[in-house]
Amino acid sequence: MGGAALGARLRRLSAVIDADAARIYAAQGIKFEQRWYGVINQLAMKGPLSVRDLAALLGISHASVSETAKSLKQAGLITAHSDPDDSRRSVLSLSRSGKALVAKLRPLWDAFDAAARELDAEAGEVSAALARLEDVLQRKSLQARIAEHLQILPRGALKPSLTTRAVYFLSRPILNS
Repeated sequence: MGGAALGARLRRLSAVIDADAARIYAAQGIKFEQRWYGVINQLAMKGPLSVRDLAALLGISHASVSETAKSLKQAGLITAHSDPDDSRRSVLSLSRSGKALVAKLRPLWDAFDAAARELDAEAGEVSAALARLEDVLQRKSLQARIAEHLQILPRGALKPSLTTRAVYFLSRPILNS
């Protein structure tokens, strides 16, 4: 399988991991969505945080944190209030139910962490490879790399030698397998 399937492989692995996590939570009788972990864990470790601060800490978009926060509020696990220094900013914190859930989840999260360390060691330090991948993508995006291979000129103009097949490829979402 070539590198072109990298995105699809990462999505499949993520789906497998999330499904296994969901089964563990369900087996323990805990209603918890894996996508909540980052926000809940940061609030448990650091206390109240703004959506912007959470996005920066987690390395995800503001919109993604906002969407997760909305579902966490609906589940009664967090509360939101205006920042006293800037009323435009919303500060999130764990609710009483959220704190109780975190206390219940800590032993599970410790087991998840131990299993993840085992998998990482057994698979040859995949987390280090993923960190390197993140670093190289920060230096030069996949889009920029593909554009170079297709010889796209500045302002999106294509060199005349570009084939119809390459134009078709450009019109498809990147890494869609």
